[in-house]
Amino acid sequence: MSGINVTATAVFIFFFALVTILGFVAARWKAGDLNELHEWGLGGRRFGSWITWFLLGGDLYTAYTVIAVPAVVYAIGAYGFFAVPYTILIYPFIFLTMPRLWNATHKRGYLTGADFVYGAYGNKWLEGMVALTGIIATMPYIALQLVGMEKVIQALGFPHEGMAGHLPLTIAFLILAVYTYRSGLRAPAMIAFVKDIMIYIFVIAAVIIIPAKLGGYGAIFDSAQKDFAAQLAANPNAPARGILLAPAQIWPFITLAIGSAMALFMYPHSLTGVLSASGPKAIRHNAISLPAYSLVLALIAMLGYMAHAAGIKVQNPQDAVPQLFLAMFPSWFVGFTFAAIAIGALVPAAVMSIGAANTFTRNLWRPFVNQNMSSSEESTLAKLMSLVVKVGALIVILFLPTQFALDLQLLGGVWMIQIFPAIIFGLYTRWYKGGALLAGLIVGLALGTFLSYGPASWVPVSKAFLGIPLYNGLTAVLANVIVATVLSFILPANKSDELTEADFRDANA
Repeated sequence: MSGINVTATAVFIFFFALVTILGFVAARWKAGDLNELHEWGLGGRRFGSWITWFLLGGDLYTAYTVIAVPAVVYAIGAYGFFAVPYTILIYPFIFLTMPRLWNATHKRGYLTGADFVYGAYGNKWLEGMVALTGIIATMPYIALQLVGMEKVIQALGFPHEGMAGHLPLTIAFLILAVYTYRSGLRAPAMIAFVKDIMIYIFVIAAVIIIPAKLGGYGAIFDSAQKDFAAQLAANPNAPARGILLAPAQIWPFITLAIGSAMALFMYPHSLTGVLSASGPKAIRHNAISLPAYSLVLALIAMLGYMAHAAGIKVQNPQDAVPQLFLAMFPSWFVGFTFAAIAIGALVPAAVMSIGAANTFTRNLWRPFVNQNMSSSEESTLAKLMSLVVKVGALIVILFLPTQFALDLQLLGGVWMIQIFPAIIFGLYTRWYKGGALLAGLIVGLALGTFLSYGPASWVPVSKAFLGIPLYNGLTAVLANVIVATVLSFILPANKSDELTEADFRDANA
């Protein structure tokens, strides 16, 4: 026990125990029949503006965000800030599109994005492909939440190697699995209140106290730039890095931000957060207020530069933030901060597993295996699948290199943007054909995967159009849309005309 920071660990355990209790208590909050899938998996669609704000914030701004975004800034500089404009671009998109999606799903009883796709086009193979893509892309995303949690547990002084090193993480995730099974979406919604408040506290403290100790932001920028210049001098063939974007990084930066924004709300967990809202008004309020998180994200990204100024030297950039806090703050506040980051893994991991479980049950098992499932059977299967998804993510972390999960998550964004045409076009037009969109989706998935393949890892950017380096997902989705458009001229009309314009209007409109 000599290597363990006892004070920080005690504070960490206190807050982790607090949210565990909240996770179990949440089953009684806004009580409903948890044997109904819409109650277990969407909280009965009764989360108002405030709850949705915390849930979506907890869903989108994750533990891995707090670890990974500053890690990229620490490693290569300004390019890591692409996450800030992409989160800003998301909110006008939510304001314009998600209320229409909520209206249609509420009126027709849909619980997932793939449910909506089937209602719009009447093609169960397109529904199944949308569902399968979402589930596969979500798995490594959950695994990366575990990476964020594991980094702070290791920084507390617990072993890094062997099964003993994974034991605290395994225990934490098993606790998460049990209370998610019991309480459904209510658990992460309740815990999100605690998580977001804690993250705001430690970020505000960090951006005031750390610069004061390091001589101000000017000194931080100067120190970071000197480190980047020294790295490039030592290895001239290394990728460009610095506190400003290099010319070669501009188009990748722009297109990665745009493509990431298009992909994020196609994930099952993002749509779960939206569809659990009490109505379009709550969604619009959140589209207006959620940019506050983007401000926090920009401040979090700055921690990467602060680590340079503080003289933090780590082999793995993902260790930069934990080591920075250990160097800058007393043990009790380190424990508080690490607890916030760990809890920041629990909320999105829970919502991701629920979203994937809902999608598997509604859009793979029911249409292809058992079309006559009762509501109780749907709920039971979804609960079991949420456990399977979590265990799968845990196995990835326990037995495969972290880089494997990171590469798959990067590839997941390239895949998820391919769902964009099927869902967004379906909100505004019935012209596109289900079979055409299925063909476009397959072409986009194949092209995006091909463009992303590299000898060492999956890379998000390649020179795929007129020699200009673009985000692979954006290049692939353009091919996706072209194929879907051409084939829609040829193929027969959709089998389903279930959705009408009236389904997309607000009830009080």
